[in-house]
Amino acid sequence: MPTVKVFDPPMCCSTGLCGPEPDPALARFAADLQWLQSQGVVVERFSLSQQPDKFAKDATVMQAMNSRGADVLPIVMVNDQIVAERQYPSREQLGSRLGLILSVSPAAPRAGGCCCGPGECS
Repeated sequence: MPTVKVFDPPMCCSTGLCGPEPDPALARFAADLQWLQSQGVVVERFSLSQQPDKFAKDATVMQAMNSRGADVLPIVMVNDQIVAERQYPSREQLGSRLGLILSVSPAAPRAGGCCCGPGECS
């Protein structure tokens, strides 16, 4: 089963969606993670301020932090391979890495009503 692990920088809460003005990028990413879970992907998310032990136990994350500093966070891993550092990848990037097909939204209706020809609509 595919797995996504997110190692977040220190935040006030587990998702960063707290406070008077949450970062819209974090809200988008949280929605993207929920979408991944709905597709059968196992998602694990860790915050440095709340779960430092998870960072310490992951050799890949520790190597990245030791060589590039804590500014490397967030780190996003797909199947234990780093796919993003310093930023949260888009749904499209994550889906592509996992071989998922993103559903295409249906085309919006054209201005002027239906797509019937003259005299064909009831």
